[in-house]
Amino acid sequence: MTELRGSSGDASHHVLTRWFGTPDLHRLETYASKAGGYTALRKAMLDMAPADITNEVKTSGLRGRGGAGFATGIKWSFINRDAPGPKYVVVNADESEPGTAKDRYILENSPHMVVEGILIAAYAVGANQAWVYIRGEYDRPYQMLTEAIEEARAKGYIGPKPFGKDYPLDIRLYRGHGAYICGEETALLESLEGKRAQPRSRPPFPAVKGAWGRPTLLNNVETLATVPAILNMGGAEYAKLGTAKSPGTRLLTVSGNVRKPGVYEVELGKTFRHVIMELAGGPPEGRKVKVFWPGGSSAPVLPESMLDTTTDMEALAAARSMGGSGGVIVMDDTHCVVKAAHRLLKFYAYESCGKCTPCRVGGDWAVRTYERILAGQGSQVELDILQRVSDGLQNGRCLCGLGDSAGWVIDGTLRHFREEYEDHALRHECNVGKVAAHA
Repeated sequence: MTELRGSSGDASHHVLTRWFGTPDLHRLETYASKAGGYTALRKAMLDMAPADITNEVKTSGLRGRGGAGFATGIKWSFINRDAPGPKYVVVNADESEPGTAKDRYILENSPHMVVEGILIAAYAVGANQAWVYIRGEYDRPYQMLTEAIEEARAKGYIGPKPFGKDYPLDIRLYRGHGAYICGEETALLESLEGKRAQPRSRPPFPAVKGAWGRPTLLNNVETLATVPAILNMGGAEYAKLGTAKSPGTRLLTVSGNVRKPGVYEVELGKTFRHVIMELAGGPPEGRKVKVFWPGGSSAPVLPESMLDTTTDMEALAAARSMGGSGGVIVMDDTHCVVKAAHRLLKFYAYESCGKCTPCRVGGDWAVRTYERILAGQGSQVELDILQRVSDGLQNGRCLCGLGDSAGWVIDGTLRHFREEYEDHALRHECNVGKVAAHA
C-alpha cells in the first residue's frame, strides 16, 4: 500500500485517510471490521429515503473534488429520480491532470470506500448501473478496484437484491485510452459510448442527457469516497470541518521541489504555507519557494508571497486561482517560470481535441510565440500576442475548460512574473540561472 506522508495535525480530521495504512484495508473483510465499511450503504438502503440521502449530502456542504467544486448534493438533486427509463452514475477516475495523484492513492488504499460511495449515489439518484471510467495507465488501481467490485458482488452488495432490498445495483469498469481531454465530463461520456473524445455543447447537461442520452450523474473518485463518511457521521457534523462555504477535508498531492512529496489530507482553510512548508517539508536546503500551482497545472500560479492563501475555494478564487484537482506543484528559485509556462503550453496544445478554434489555434500560436521568446527573438509584440491569446482562450470561449487552463498558464505567470518575461522578450536573457548560481 502507498504510505501516507505527513499529517494535517489532529487525526480526527482525517475523514478519508484515517484508516489508511491498516494492513489489507483493500479487502472487504478488513474494510468492514476496521473502518465500518458498508454500514453507510446499509443505512442508506434500509433506513433512509433516497431524497433524505441527497439532503444529507447537501447538509454536509460537500463540493466536487474533481476540479469545478460544484455542490455535490445539489448536483445529485438535478437527476429526476422518477423519470422513466434508465439513469446512470459515471465515476471520473481518469486522473490525468499534471501534478495530481490523489484518486490513485484512494483506489490503492481503500477501493471499497469508493465502491460504497458509488452504490449510495446510485441508489440516491435512481440509477441501477454505474460506470467507472478509469485512466488506462492505472494498472494497479484498476486491478484493486476490480477485486473490490468482485468482493462486493460476492457479498451481495452488488447484485439484484443488496441487503434484501429489491433494487438491483451494478458497477462496471471502463479503461480510458490516454487522452487528457477525457477528464472533461462530456468528452468522457463520448469516449464511454465508444466515440471520439470531444466535449459536447451544453445545454443539455449530463443530468438531463448524459450517457447514451439518459440522465447521468458524474462525480469524481474523491467526491464519492467521502459520501460513506458523511452518512456515518452526519452531514451537519461533516460541515463543522473546514470553512463555512468550503466544508470538510480534501486530499492534496504535493510534488516538485519539496523534501517530502506525497498525498496529504488537510482540513479546508489551512494555508498553503502549512501544506508546503510543514507537511511537505519545504524546498531543499538553501532554496526558496518561488511559485506554486495550488490545484494542478490547470490552476493559475501563485507566487511565494501568497503562501498564506488558504486552501478553501473562496480564498483561492479571491487570489484569482482555484483548488482544481488538488495537485500542489512547487517550484523553487532555480527554475525559470517562462520555460515552465512554455512546457505546459506544449502539453495543452498537444492534448487539445481540436474541436473548437480558440483552443486548437490559440494553443499552437502560444507555443510558437514562447519558442520565439526563448530563442532570443522576442519583443513587446510577442508579449502582447501572449496576452491576446490568453484572453481569447478564457471566459467560456472554448467548449471545455482545457482552453481556459492554457489561458490561465499564460495569464497567471505573466501577472506575477512580468519582469521574468521581459528579461526574455525585451532583454533576451534569463537571469534565473545566474541568480541561482550565485545564491
